[in-house]
Amino acid sequence: MSLINQPHDKFFKETMGDIETAHDFLTNYLPQDIIELIDLDNLSVQKDSFIEKELQEAFSDILYKTSIKGKETYLYFLFEHKSSFLKTTALQLLKYMVNIWEQKVDKEKFLTLPIIIPLVIYHGKEKWSVKQTLSGIIDMENLPDSIKRYIPDFNYILYDFSPLSDKEIKGNVKLKIFLEMLKAIFKKETAEFMDAVKMLFMAMEELNKRTRGIDYLETLIRYIMSTRKDIEFEDIYNAVKEISLEGSEIIMTIAEKLINEGMEKGIEKGMKKGMKKGFLSAKSETALSLLTKKFGSLPKKIKNKIQKADADTLSLILDNIFDLTSLEDLDDFLKK
Repeated sequence: MSLINQPHDKFFKETMGDIETAHDFLTNYLPQDIIELIDLDNLSVQKDSFIEKELQEAFSDILYKTSIKGKETYLYFLFEHKSSFLKTTALQLLKYMVNIWEQKVDKEKFLTLPIIIPLVIYHGKEKWSVKQTLSGIIDMENLPDSIKRYIPDFNYILYDFSPLSDKEIKGNVKLKIFLEMLKAIFKKETAEFMDAVKMLFMAMEELNKRTRGIDYLETLIRYIMSTRKDIEFEDIYNAVKEISLEGSEIIMTIAEKLINEGMEKGIEKGMKKGMKKGFLSAKSETALSLLTKKFGSLPKKIKNKIQKADADTLSLILDNIFDLTSLEDLDDFLKK
């Protein structure tokens, strides 16, 4: 069982489920002719998901309600998060759109079907090379128009942000973090990826000043650690520490939560061991840093004890650091 359950889905829905961010995305990325008609000021998220259980590892979705010229309208987002695209994406969309319409007819007794505009956010390594129409995947070669007119068709709007430069990425802080991470996650070199992560953590600092960004930071870390097998927890901690000591303490709280969660779910021993090792190393480093600021240079004996201390002892020291008045008090904590 994975340490981090469906991180793509959580990352997508925590970003696009936020109305302000969704509004920002649609304002910046919908075609202009739709922007001129659609009422984005009365956008609302619908709670239903239409993805089959067996496809939830590859797709996420979100449905918004709005209107066009007073007519009830829905924007259906399909987030395709696989290493390669599905050539039958249009068929998947058709299935989900029919499900939405059936729900409106069966449960809400609609007599006419509402407008649904399908949109796809693609997140994969391969370049998208399939036509953005249902007819693009139907074999209609050499068919006369008299036959074609009986075949259903529609277009969908495709978003692939991987080819865009940083300057081409638009939106507020939260949206930019999401889109930049979609770009960065496929960087081959670990160092290059971590450089991008540091920039995103700097943006997270700005987000934290405006709103409570801690939960979103946790989601971001879950996503990174589940997607990049070359990244250790210590890499994440060190990247945050360069930006903010306060941030590094938050990271440790998140790490402790993930470790405990992993123990409860019976994650792979190697992953749990690596996570726990990085967590302890980061926590002891923070304790040493704060204690050095408080007492000056620490004796080698004290340093060694802190570096070897378990998580509970380190937590006890950090929780009581302002009450410690001497190295003797500190030594008493280390003996507990």
